[in-house]
Amino acid sequence: MHRILSHLFAWLVAVSAFAADPTATAYSFSDCQGSAKPYPVPTRAIEVPDSLTPVMINHVGRHGARFAASPSHISRLRKALEDATRRGTITPLGKRLTETVVTIENATASRWGQLDSLGAAEQRGIAARMYASFPELFAGKSVNAISSYVPRCVMSMYEFTHQLAQLDKKIELTDASGRRFSTLMRFFSDNPDYKTFVKSEQAETEIKQFTDSRIPMSPLRRVLGKSYPLSADSAEIAMAEYSVLAGMEAIGLTSQASDYFSLQEFNTLWSIFNLRQYIDRTATTLSTVPADIASPLLTDLIETTDAFIRDPQGKPTVNLRFGHAETLMPLLSLMKIPGCSYLTRHFDTVALHWRDFDIVPMAANLQMILFRSDTGTYYVRVDLNERPVKPIPGSDLIYVPWNAYRQQLIFCLP
Repeated sequence: MHRILSHLFAWLVAVSAFAADPTATAYSFSDCQGSAKPYPVPTRAIEVPDSLTPVMINHVGRHGARFAASPSHISRLRKALEDATRRGTITPLGKRLTETVVTIENATASRWGQLDSLGAAEQRGIAARMYASFPELFAGKSVNAISSYVPRCVMSMYEFTHQLAQLDKKIELTDASGRRFSTLMRFFSDNPDYKTFVKSEQAETEIKQFTDSRIPMSPLRRVLGKSYPLSADSAEIAMAEYSVLAGMEAIGLTSQASDYFSLQEFNTLWSIFNLRQYIDRTATTLSTVPADIASPLLTDLIETTDAFIRDPQGKPTVNLRFGHAETLMPLLSLMKIPGCSYLTRHFDTVALHWRDFDIVPMAANLQMILFRSDTGTYYVRVDLNERPVKPIPGSDLIYVPWNAYRQQLIFCLP
């Protein structure tokens, strides 16, 4: 009861802050895990009109929940805690955080970046629901899967396809991974124009100004001590504390964020990380390059759909692709998926309109499901994280003619 009341009080404080600042947010502790948030499982299946028959699926997914991609954040935080211990400034809460850091490091145990058991379960769950919704696309049919060469993506693909194979042994499965798929799944890793932009003074200045004007230091003070001498990299340590605690649930540990942050503080720290992802991974008023680099993947989605419509014989009925959050964010922005594309010069409003936890939680996915009507017309439904979106701006339709949606996608290409 005490914990419930404390969370209610934290929410009320955050709401009060929102009233004072119209750009402030009051999202939950769970949501403010951001892109480290475990996959939100849909509560019910989506009904398909009787007049439509599913014929093909194009799927692009992020790997499932994983251990931290590198030890950089936890190492930075641990060093600060150790320094505070040597100086004698560390607080009881700081000592507790030190124990938590050790717990996280022990749980990871040299498995940085690897898919964990939760991530494997997320992929199996998505596969099982896809099969349950569209069994006619699997029985004796061809399923083609590719992944980034990164092990957590490869394992996500294997968990997904293994689940399908268990559900129907007549499926013809083809799995492949490697650097040859980097153009589709890791276009962000070697594009020179993109690398130039993310390192540009313009991008870094916007992020730094936003960070410097908002980042709360109280959480650090509560663990390192009031007399601890904060250095020039204190903002990076504060973000490290956020990242380490925000990622606990993704590795199967109970979240402790509310023990170290107020809801308002956690929202603010999340908004800083969210802004960096927004600027670095989507089309903005600063540059469209972060979205444009996904054009090979969008072209592939269009071409595989067209090829199936021209001649479905011998074509896979399900195309699976496994990549990264950095694969999906640019693609969804380029496609102008609702909630995934937002243009503004007022970057303090980004957190109200573009939210990484809605777009790329762990195991995030885009599904373009192709249907044929009784009259032979092809329609498409676009699902983001297994929830339909309205893919054509200004239209409330969920099922849209492929030819109309194809024209919109072509127009999106740079």
